[in-house]
Amino acid sequence: MAENVRPRTRTQEGIVVTSAMNKSIVVSVKRKIRHPRYNKYVSVSKRFMAHDEDNTAAVGDRVIIAEARPLSRAKRWRLRTVLERAVQDSPNVKELGEASEASEIE
Repeated sequence: MAENVRPRTRTQEGIVVTSAMNKSIVVSVKRKIRHPRYNKYVSVSKRFMAHDEDNTAAVGDRVIIAEARPLSRAKRWRLRTVLERAVQDSPNVKELGEASEASEIE
């Protein structure tokens, strides 16, 4: 093995739960494990704090995070890519916006 080759970093795929902080996001990663006694599959989720340098991720986005050196007390991960953007235009939001515009006209 060459000396200058870096080892492959661990990655996780999850959904952004919080992006209210500057250059930081919280990603919820879900996985299924088999229960040791009952042999049923159980969903387990864990939240990771990740570094988002350009503040590109928003709540609901599906992202890939990669393990990194410690960046702060809680941050050990970096945002690698945004796989899928969250849907921002829901029909309920449009209806509320149209209702407020109609009340301004009257």
